[in-house]
Amino acid sequence: MATMEQIKDLRFRTGCGIVDCKEALQEADDDMDQAIILLRKKGKAQAEKKASRETREGLVISYIHSNNKIGVLLTLLCETDFVARNEKFQELAHDIALHVAAMDPVAVSPDDIDSDMVEKERKLAQEQAVESGKPAEIQEKMVEGKIGKFKEERALVKQPFVKDPNKTIEDIINEAVGELGENISIGEFTRFVV
Repeated sequence: MATMEQIKDLRFRTGCGIVDCKEALQEADDDMDQAIILLRKKGKAQAEKKASRETREGLVISYIHSNNKIGVLLTLLCETDFVARNEKFQELAHDIALHVAAMDPVAVSPDDIDSDMVEKERKLAQEQAVESGKPAEIQEKMVEGKIGKFKEERALVKQPFVKDPNKTIEDIINEAVGELGENISIGEFTRFVV
């Protein structure tokens, strides 16, 4: 049986509700790490259910880095203005804008990356594969692997979150969806550098 201290600790670490934390600890036989995994899966499942719902509300947030040389404008969208005014939602928007400033993604998702940029990367990967001298089918796998990695490194939602590299931006959005109960999506962003 989970103690109140364990439940509070899990709530602090995940941001989930007390009842969800208690149930996760019971299901995981009081194993904290397993309970965290269960809560993440639950949040992801909730996010997938809500993903088809339209996001027409939200906010535009700005972030200026402390050196005043990098700035970000970002739109984070949700279903209702009630959630848009929620402190947790606004904190999420700020964290994503901070991440954009730090990690310089080129698009929101892998599918949004400019095809010319992907093609240049593909040509470079093909040249490297040919230089390896490996058989053609292995070269093709090498190229596809490099393109996949390139897209994940440059797409915002697939990048490891700068404040917690164990989670991606997609993971922190899914956690917020689970907590706030609405679909959340990134509209667009612009990064400015002096």
